[in-house]
Amino acid sequence: MTNERAIIAIPMGDAAGIGPEITVKSLAKQEIYDACKPLIVGDAKIIEKAIEVTDVKLSVRIVTSPAEGKYEFGTVDVLDLNNIDLSTWEAGQVSAQCGQASFEYIKKSVELAKAGEVAALATTPINKESLKAANVPYIGHTEMLEDLGNTPDPLTMFQVHDLRIFFLTRHVSVKEAIDQMTKERVRDYLNRCDKALQRLGLENRKLAVAGLNPHSGENGLFGREELDEIAPGVEAARADGIDAHGPVPADSVFFQALHGKYDAVLSLYHDQGHIAAKMTDFHRTISITNGLPFLRTSVDHGTAFDIAWKNIASSVSMEECIKLAATYAPKFTADSI
Repeated sequence: MTNERAIIAIPMGDAAGIGPEITVKSLAKQEIYDACKPLIVGDAKIIEKAIEVTDVKLSVRIVTSPAEGKYEFGTVDVLDLNNIDLSTWEAGQVSAQCGQASFEYIKKSVELAKAGEVAALATTPINKESLKAANVPYIGHTEMLEDLGNTPDPLTMFQVHDLRIFFLTRHVSVKEAIDQMTKERVRDYLNRCDKALQRLGLENRKLAVAGLNPHSGENGLFGREELDEIAPGVEAARADGIDAHGPVPADSVFFQALHGKYDAVLSLYHDQGHIAAKMTDFHRTISITNGLPFLRTSVDHGTAFDIAWKNIASSVSMEECIKLAATYAPKFTADSI
C-alpha cells in the first residue's frame, strides 16, 4: 500500500446553497491536505466568492485535469466548468442554472473517477427543486450515481466515529418497510453489507441486525416479525458464510457497535438507523454509497438555503466527509458488488 495522498474530487454542489462555503472552509484546514489531494469540481467564480464571504486565506488555481493540481495548502485547485452566470445568480434561491450546474459537477467527477484520475468523490449538497427546475431527470445524488455508475440499487452506509450502519429499507412508510422485511431480503442485504465492508478494507467482518419490536419481540410476545422473517434471514446469511448476528434489540445494538462489538449494524428502517447515527454525532455522520465502481462519501445534510452565503454554516461534516474518503480510498477495491 502506498502512502501517496489520494486525489479526492469535491463536486461543488448547488451554487446557491452552502456547498461552496463549507468546501472552502474545509480546505482552509491543513489536516485536509495532510490526508489527501482535494480537487474542487465547480465554478471558479463561485469558489472565489465563497472565499471572500468566509474570509478564509485561500487562493484559487484553475486546472484542466487532476494531474495539473499542485494540492498545496493555501491554494485550492479548481477544475472550472464555468457554468454559473453571476448576473442572474442569487444566493439561497431555487435556480435552474444552479440545478443544471450541480448535475454537471457530479457528472464530471464521476467521469474522472471511472477513468482513474481521482480516487474518490466527496459530495456536497444539491437541491431537488433546482434539479427539477432544470429538468434534470434525477431527484438526488443516489439516483444520479446509480445511473452514471451503472449500479442498480446502490447500498447506503452511514459512518459516525466507529459506528457503521446499513439500511434494509429506504424512504417508505413504516408499514411498507415492515412488509419488505422478508428473510430473503435480510439474507441478501447481509451478503451485500459484508461485501461492501470487504471493499472498504475490513477483515473478519462481524455484522448485527437490529430488532424491530421491543426486545426483539420477546419470542413472539410483541410480534412475530423476528421469528418468522428476520431471524431466519440471519440464519440463511450465516449459512452463506456471513458472520451475522441477531436480531439484537435496537435499544442496545447501536451502542454495542459503536464500542466495537460489531463492525456494522443492519438497520431495518430509515429512522431507526438515522436517529442512532445522528444522536451519536449529528455533524460527523457521513454517508457512503456502496456498490459503485468508485468510492463516494457525502455529507448528510441539505443545501440550507436559509443560511447560505451568510458565513454561518459549519464545515465539520464536510471535513469529515473528505477525511473519510481519504481514509478508505487506499483500501477500496473497485470490483462490482
